[in-house]
Amino acid sequence: MGYLIVFLGGGVGAALRHGVNIGAARLLGHAFPYGTLLINVSGSFIMGLIAAYFAFKGDASQHWRLFLTTGILGGYTTFSAFSLDAALLYERGEVGMAALYVAASVALSIAGLFAGFALVRNFT
Repeated sequence: MGYLIVFLGGGVGAALRHGVNIGAARLLGHAFPYGTLLINVSGSFIMGLIAAYFAFKGDASQHWRLFLTTGILGGYTTFSAFSLDAALLYERGEVGMAALYVAASVALSIAGLFAGFALVRNFT
């Protein structure tokens, strides 16, 4: 059942992401990735709201947690999960690990993208 809940939420989140990207491009143009920036910031803000609510209220079922966080926000932006992971490390006092996680995530993700580009360029 958890997979179905995540699947449905992911579809909602991905549709929201697409809508924000289209709206931002129409309003602000294509010279800068405004849509992605807005998605990452708003998704992280919403993840903070939801995580705090779950932490302080704790009365949401596991199905609602999956639907909202892994589902909708996961489809909308995985940056929100990255932000939550970094914040949790920091909040636990593991500042060095949080910094390492942030640096490694950004550097290795960009390196992975360039590696994928290079592989395709090499074989096409």
